Amino acid sequence: MSFILDSRRLLAFATVVRVGSFTQAARELSLTQSAVSHAIRGLEEELDLALFRREGRAVRLTPAGRYLAERADVILGEMRTARTGVRALAQRVD
Repeated sequence: MSFILDSRRLLAFATVVRVGSFTQAARELSLTQSAVSHAIRGLEEELDLALFRREGRAVRLTPAGRYLAERADVILGEMRTARTGVRALAQRVD
């Protein structure tokens, strides 16, 4: 069992939360709707809980989904900051 969340799955999750739709998230991420669904399903399996309630085409966050949504943007932001910082450092060293 991994204790680290998969960043691609987390990005798909955060995008679905932000845009409110698997289809819109897929468009934004340049993925198929199936790929986004698969990423969310994989994240839910990884965590062993549901993050969304699917109600037809609409999705609603479960309590666990709300908890993760509050942290996902911070986690992804820190990952972007780390990448930017490392790249800036590498440019100064080269």
